[in-house]
Amino acid sequence: MAAPAEQLDDRFVLANERTFLAWVRTALGFMAAGIVAAKALNFEHEWLRWLVAVPPIVAGALVAGDAYARWRTYDAAMRAGRPLPAGRGLALLAIGMVVYAVVVLTALLIDG
Repeated sequence: MAAPAEQLDDRFVLANERTFLAWVRTALGFMAAGIVAAKALNFEHEWLRWLVAVPPIVAGALVAGDAYARWRTYDAAMRAGRPLPAGRGLALLAIGMVVYAVVVLTALLIDG
């Protein structure tokens, strides 16, 4: 019979959960921004409005999915006594935000 796994310190488990919830709030913020852009922005060209509105909604969905995967991965690593993996998506998120800013500024210039 295998020995029972060592009980994790509740502080670490709860810190992992708080991080998950912070990422979910970030995802919700992205989606809300996209919905507001879809409903509130008036561009002369309709396709520009969707070009600005859709990426944050999609990004929100991706961030929410990644938040869950991260939470599960970190929980499993802590329970197995392995080091926590490096955050792989942070650079991608930052690059995506820069690209999105350029797209929005370009859309504003085209529509202006």
